[in-house]
Formats: sequence, structure tokens, C-alpha cells
Amino acid sequence: MPRPLCLLFDCDGTLVDSEPLLAAEMETSLTAAGLPFQASDYMGEFRGARFRRIVAELESRHGEVDPDRLEVLERDMRANLNRRLAIELTPINGATEALAALASHPLGVVSNGPENKIRTSLEATGLSEVFGDHLFSAYTANCWKPDPCLYRYAAAGMGYSPEECVAIDDALVGVQAALAAGMTVIHLNRFPDAEETPEGAIMISSMFQLPTVISRLEATRALATSQA
Repeated sequence: MPRPLCLLFDCDGTLVDSEPLLAAEMETSLTAAGLPFQASDYMGEFRGARFRRIVAELESRHGEVDPDRLEVLERDMRANLNRRLAIELTPINGATEALAALASHPLGVVSNGPENKIRTSLEATGLSEVFGDHLFSAYTANCWKPDPCLYRYAAAGMGYSPEECVAIDDALVGVQAALAAGMTVIHLNRFPDAEETPEGAIMISSMFQLPTVISRLEATRALATSQA
């Protein structure tokens, strides 16, 4: 029998409901810096994107901001966000139950965010012990979704090939990255009326559905191995 599939989870919007907090902090900080931004812009256009890519796009529309000011802005925004995450953050509905059901699998977190933000989010929601140190940040790997190298970096860190991994991600940039990395991809599509799941990915609309989908993938894999 093959070893269990390695499950790699995005963090924001997949495990923890941090995106509304992030969007609100970005609205305050970016608008104050002269880059008009609303929280709804993040959810509608930039969900899952690297902060500096968002800034670059806004600068192309509204004019450049002094780099030193941007550095201070990002530092202060992240500090404010971490304080809010520690107090206000909750898990995505069904995430805690899904992780408990999938505890026999190797589990990792793959995020475009900094590692300290990942840790803060997991600790605030009681999920840190589930993943231990299997945390893979784009800031450590120096590559960001939708580049597939972040998911490949995580697979290597877990000791698995991409083909032995299942990525669970809610953002299209993450889904695209994991597909390009050669993984099986489950798209947690919590906005099915507004967002289309890319071809090649499996769609679920709730984390409560995840254990059943993983069981089916394992059964199909075991059958293929027995027939080989």
C-alpha cells in the first residue's frame, strides 16, 4: 500500500477566517498612504495575492509612493494585523473537524504570508499543534503563489513528491500554483456564485466535505496501485 497522501493547506481563507481582518487593515493603511483601497477590493480582485504585488498594481493606477514610507506602512500594518489576529481570529467553518478526521495524514501549511503571521493565526485558532513546524512561507522560500515553486518547496520539505501531495486552497492564485506544481488540487470555493473553479481542480464548498474527498482519492490510489 502507498503511504498516505501528504495534505498541504493554504492558511488565510482555507484554515482561518483572516481575510476580512487583513482586508480591513489594508484599507486603512493603503488609503492613508494615498493608494485608494477598499476591503471589498481585496475580496473581489486581490484575494491571496502578495501584498507587494497589490501595492504595485495600485501604484500603477494612482501613482508611486515613497519606498521608505511603504516599508513603514507594511511594518505597521502587519503589526496591527497580528494583534487583531491574536484576539479576533476564528477557524474557517469545518476546518477543525476536517483536520481531526485527517490526522493520520502528514499535514503542512503553505502560505504567501510571513511565517510569524502563519504562527499567530494557527495559535489563535488552536491549530498550531496540528501542523507543528510544517509551515512553508513564501517569504522563506522567496517565491510566491501563483508560482508553483512554493508548493514544490513545501512538498520537498515534507519529504514527498508533488504527485503524492494534495493541495487545499481557497484562492485562485494558490489553486493555479498547485496545479502547475503537479499536485492534486482541491479548491475550497466558498463563493461558487462569483468564482469558477479552474479546470483540473476538485471543488468543495465547505471544509466539512474534505475528509470524504480525501478518502475517495486514497481509495482510487490504492486501487491503481493494486492493479499496477
